[in-house]
Amino acid sequence: MPSDSIEQLRAAVRDVPDFPKPGIIFKDITPILQDGALFRAAIDLFRERCRGLEIDKIVCIDARGFLFGSAVAYELGIGLVPIRKRGKLPYKTERAAYTLEYGEAEMEMHVDSVTPGERIVLIDDLLATGGTSASAVTLIKKVGGELVEAQFLIELAFLHGREKLQSEQVVSFLTY
Repeated sequence: MPSDSIEQLRAAVRDVPDFPKPGIIFKDITPILQDGALFRAAIDLFRERCRGLEIDKIVCIDARGFLFGSAVAYELGIGLVPIRKRGKLPYKTERAAYTLEYGEAEMEMHVDSVTPGERIVLIDDLLATGGTSASAVTLIKKVGGELVEAQFLIELAFLHGREKLQSEQVVSFLTY
């Protein structure tokens, strides 16, 4: 992807101060989603990164990961696996807990969503502290998937979320 496309995407990310609470500067991607050319450019980043990786499925995290992951899976003609918060999936699930600022939460995926040995790319919009992403990696491995790469549109490097993913291959297109 040409660097001018990356810079156009970066310029479109809107900073929203004090959201969802005071002191946080939220990176808002809705300007990218609202602009057809920018949304396509973002999808193209993920799609081109996935080409040649010989992957079987895209796993994506609720909710903004669904926006990117579903489009990439469609473009590649491969399956899509959603990871959601506990209690949101209708069939038998595997669970993985992660730490929040004031407690814990759990993510789930269907037990039969990945066949053992399938090659997986994890896609989400943002890598921040890494808790949600690390729980997604745990789930992928619990059901027997082989994580090829974790991909993020944005990484907030100052929060060190990449460290929670340890030895996993992590790619982010916009880093702050």
